[in-house]
Amino acid sequence: METNETATLKVGDRLTLVVGPVAHGGHFVARHGGQVIFVRHALPDEKVLVEITSVSSKLARGDAIEILEASPHRVEAPCRFSGPGLCGGCDFQHVNIDYQRELKRAVVREQFSRLAKIELDLDVVGVEPKDGLHWRTRMDFAMSANGKPGLYSSRSNEVIEIDKCLIAVEEMDKPEFFQRAWKGDDRLEVAVSSLGEMNVSRGGRSISGPTQLHEKVAEYDYEISPTSFWQAHKNAPATLLKRAIDLLALRNGDHVADLYGGVGLFTAPMLDQVGVGGKVHLVESSHRATLDASKMFAAEKHLVIHPGRVEQKLPLISRIDAILLDPPRTGAGVMVVKAMVAKKPRVIVYVSCDPASLARDARLLEDAGYHLDHLVGFDLFPMTQHVECVARFVRG
Repeated sequence: METNETATLKVGDRLTLVVGPVAHGGHFVARHGGQVIFVRHALPDEKVLVEITSVSSKLARGDAIEILEASPHRVEAPCRFSGPGLCGGCDFQHVNIDYQRELKRAVVREQFSRLAKIELDLDVVGVEPKDGLHWRTRMDFAMSANGKPGLYSSRSNEVIEIDKCLIAVEEMDKPEFFQRAWKGDDRLEVAVSSLGEMNVSRGGRSISGPTQLHEKVAEYDYEISPTSFWQAHKNAPATLLKRAIDLLALRNGDHVADLYGGVGLFTAPMLDQVGVGGKVHLVESSHRATLDASKMFAAEKHLVIHPGRVEQKLPLISRIDAILLDPPRTGAGVMVVKAMVAKKPRVIVYVSCDPASLARDARLLEDAGYHLDHLVGFDLFPMTQHVECVARFVRG
């Protein structure tokens, strides 16, 4: 039933709404009476028919199922699995690619204003491929009841079967992969290296392809396990490595901490820059990643690998001149920030995949005497609401 009354909303209700600004999370803010509604598949200033999909005590969620007055930034989604009730893997297929970056810029600014009390401006930089398709080298497919690979619908356990994913690299577009009926409900983890190698794993075990993938980033070579963390966008490793290492501005003889260092993407150039008189401390909690790093850097006498949690290992390192951290989506948090500032590094470079946690940690660093003097966003997750940021904090 279509309604515009201010009565309590129920799942299935339909409302005609004018959509407001973008919010962190891939949705847009609208209001009905005094109630906030987070709307997917919409754009700011559009007039849309919204179907309510969930209701809580604080807010409701809904999908724009009909566009009554469209934004000039709206485009036809390139993927036929994108839309209300369909695949939840992408948030912005219906948005012009340049405007996607404007939306992400607005989200980062809002998060810093609200959570860090810092007013700032920044660029969100696009990288190749500029159309936002065929970039993802790591995919995790769920299994439908029919044993077919798919992706979850938004905020749901329902698996939407697909026959291709337009944001995945084209090497994954194999009909036999999607058409096969797989036994069991183990997820399919697919990884494609920069050299074109493809591994398929289930339940953490390799079932096809090489058990070690070879990645080349700038002049550096890496050999990693398919299930070890690696940046998903095919151009992310080179993009982030260049910006982060440039911002660190390491000196010969420096002692530098590579926190949440994974397999050592940033470690290789750090070792070159600190020279024989310097030292790199790689701290990582993933056993698989530290095994990969130990093999790759076995001959490096100026590298110390610390397997374990950052908040436990960082206080044990006596000297640190510079820090680079690339934490998970939850950010570093109070304990790690305290441990970092206690070492008094001259510079901290922070690579973040979540602007909310970055903003919270930025407030902690500012309060501890570190000033944010550089922030840039990279659109390394096009068609989705995610954005990668690189920030630099300097002491004093």
